[in-house]
Amino acid sequence: MPSEIGVYGNLHSYKLYVLPTAKRLFGSYSFRRKTAIKHHANVQKMLEILALHGPLTTWGMAKVVLHDEKSGIRTKEKEYRRLLKGRKDRGKHSPGVLDVGLVVADGKNYDRAPADIYRLSLHGILYCLDVLDFTNKEIDTLAKHYSHVLPWVFGKWEYLKSIIGGDTYRLKTLANGIFLDNIQVTKMSKFPVFELLTYLSIKYQEYFEYIDEKKLADQISCWFYTHLLISSGSKSSIDDAKWKKITSDQEIKKWYYGFADEAIRFYQERFTTIKKLGRK
Repeated sequence: MPSEIGVYGNLHSYKLYVLPTAKRLFGSYSFRRKTAIKHHANVQKMLEILALHGPLTTWGMAKVVLHDEKSGIRTKEKEYRRLLKGRKDRGKHSPGVLDVGLVVADGKNYDRAPADIYRLSLHGILYCLDVLDFTNKEIDTLAKHYSHVLPWVFGKWEYLKSIIGGDTYRLKTLANGIFLDNIQVTKMSKFPVFELLTYLSIKYQEYFEYIDEKKLADQISCWFYTHLLISSGSKSSIDDAKWKKITSDQEIKKWYYGFADEAIRFYQERFTTIKKLGRK
């Protein structure tokens, strides 16, 4: 059944199910890097359009490719519909990007006949960042089009770049899932990264099969900001001064420290429970 907004799981679900499934069905490397299976290349090119041009109808996607050439637009539009919704071949259904959850329908366009508007889901954004080999400039474009979907990261993108520069693009490490649940990396920081990431995992663990899009955006954003506190080798991503500058934005400060306060309350309650065990 095609995904609607929010019908996908948390980051753990993305790492264990969505990303491996998407890579198997639509490719584990970019069509830009080397020749890919035709179906993989076609899907990736469609995802690239949605990433770099924002939400579009299938007609709008076709026009991006064919511009004002009326001949061929309808054929291209039908191709995109098949890629979105999948197809049946000899009674067997091949999943489309809607089925896997990389794309969602988000609103209607009434310029012509009523038509669904499609955009990348949060999982789709992460897949694109991991697989499509976007340049930093293209990631900037993606951030601009999807600032409303990931407001604490993409909505603050230019502000964050002005403080930490290229470290903003470390979002790609989240997309490939390598450090998603690797607690060992948290030893590389003087900040309480281990405690914050452990609480983050606990907070969202019940949402493996379904999570509201806003909650998933918060989970991704908390992961991103907390990972900025991790040192990379001998180089720290951000020092105290840069962190203070980031959190001088009152919206970020209220949101992130709200998360940190939740973690404090959680650990205080757990420590109280441990103390009640007493000693035999």
